[in-house]
Amino acid sequence: MSIIEFENVSHRNILHNISGQFNKARITTFVGPSGAGKTTCLKHINGLLSPDSGNIFFDGENIQNMDMIELRKRVGMAFQSAPMIGGTVYDNLNLPKAIFDERLTPDRAVELLGHVDLGGIPLDQNIKSLSGGEKSRVSLARTLVNRPEVLLLDEITSSLDYRMVKEVERLVVRLQREFNVTVIWITHDLDQARRVSDDMWFLADGRLVEYGDATFIDDSNNPIIRKFLEGEAL
Repeated sequence: MSIIEFENVSHRNILHNISGQFNKARITTFVGPSGAGKTTCLKHINGLLSPDSGNIFFDGENIQNMDMIELRKRVGMAFQSAPMIGGTVYDNLNLPKAIFDERLTPDRAVELLGHVDLGGIPLDQNIKSLSGGEKSRVSLARTLVNRPEVLLLDEITSSLDYRMVKEVERLVVRLQREFNVTVIWITHDLDQARRVSDDMWFLADGRLVEYGDATFIDDSNNPIIRKFLEGEAL
């Protein structure tokens, strides 16, 4: 069952007539060469960008007709390098509430830290004192604050060492199962995509080349995908 659907979506000269679905309660990765339009697609899902033509549906409703505040509560997003604001761990966890003039309770903040294996970190600890891996986990906890149905992850492990990459991968997979959320994850690491994906979208030059169960990536006869897998320039 799909939760998000792109219908003939184009955006400037970046996306070209993209149509495809994201299945509910599964992990879908975006893969493909740099500049393929992956981040632009992601930004359309939570209304940061709007298509020039075509439609995007969230649970059957056109995103353009939805209240953007409600949409962004239902769609959490974690960015590359886990950007943090100055202040405490709590200040960063509270951010998704603060932008809606709401407040995260301390008990809920502690609970969220526990979900990402940071239960021993005080809420009043300065965020600058955390390691890169710890900040990545705080970033993931922050995406869960509004109890979203969808998590958008943009290259969240790109700045981490290999050990922390594997830890974050395991954490995301566990959170997806535990919260039954839909995860849409951009990665340039094809091996990572193979490890974590249920489904996969392959984009090149702003076009959706192929999508479906993640096993297609190694079985595809599409020449664009074959060139990518063989390390040739597209």
